Amino acid sequence: MNERQRIAMLARVLSRAVPGVTVGIGDDAAVLDGSGTLVWTIDEQVEGVHFRRTLVGFRDLGFRSLMAAASDVAAMGARPWCALCAMVVPADVDDATLEDIATGQSEAAQELHAGVIGGNLSRGPALSLSTTVLGRCQRAIRRQGAHTGEGIWLAGHVGLAAAGLRALEAGRGEEPRLQPAVAAWRTPRALVQAGRAMGLLATAAIDVSDGLACDLGHLAEASGLAAVLEEAALLEDPLLAAAAEALGASAIELALHGGEDYALVATSAAPLPGWRRIGQMREGRGLALRTGAGERPVEPLGFDHFA
Repeated sequence: MNERQRIAMLARVLSRAVPGVTVGIGDDAAVLDGSGTLVWTIDEQVEGVHFRRTLVGFRDLGFRSLMAAASDVAAMGARPWCALCAMVVPADVDDATLEDIATGQSEAAQELHAGVIGGNLSRGPALSLSTTVLGRCQRAIRRQGAHTGEGIWLAGHVGLAAAGLRALEAGRGEEPRLQPAVAAWRTPRALVQAGRAMGLLATAAIDVSDGLACDLGHLAEASGLAAVLEEAALLEDPLLAAAAEALGASAIELALHGGEDYALVATSAAPLPGWRRIGQMREGRGLALRTGAGERPVEPLGFDHFA
């Protein structure tokens, strides 16, 4: 089974009615009714899957692990409240390295105005960090809920982190034109303020961690609609254009299929403050890209753990 099929299987096996839980498996975060509305998510960073030690420092690893989890909360329109982290630590990770990881987590927590309030530490064959974040909001914005004719809005960059990873893999991370892309991959920021700015306007939202086409595909499928992206709007990002040119890569392919940006994409009939419009929802199924030569279908491809 691929990743989506495994998620569906887990949802079938694990889903059951739980008092106080209004959204479980299937969205960016769980939704609980408590003091206000609470959202709850978990994210994993596994050595050899999400990172390699030759490409990212341990301090940055701690930072990005918390930001990646917080991005799911931001996609629901929530503000991170507190976090738990469970770490599996191999024998070659010493105390200084563990402190570097914790320092990065602490720096991320300070930026998020949240706190890491506990977790677990275990020995294992590969380094991994499992981060649980609990957030609060007035209204949780789900993947389902988009309507025909609504605009597709983007906060943050898409494709830039993937360009940064390519630069690091090619040993070109120090080149000036590529440094913003490298920073986008090593130290992403959860766009909490942008998520809060969705307010009552957004009808559906998702964070872009596996690639824009892949994640927008999830939103479109959950809403029972098709999504049309505007190539010109996606190519307006000067940082992406510079990085793509330096790498000899296609900027539009990076924007559509690059992952780990932790941008936010949402649907709304009205403009979202600080966001930019990149497309529109319409009747049908699937994704399309509108170019100067017309429309072409887009496969919802991105990062898949089990492809």
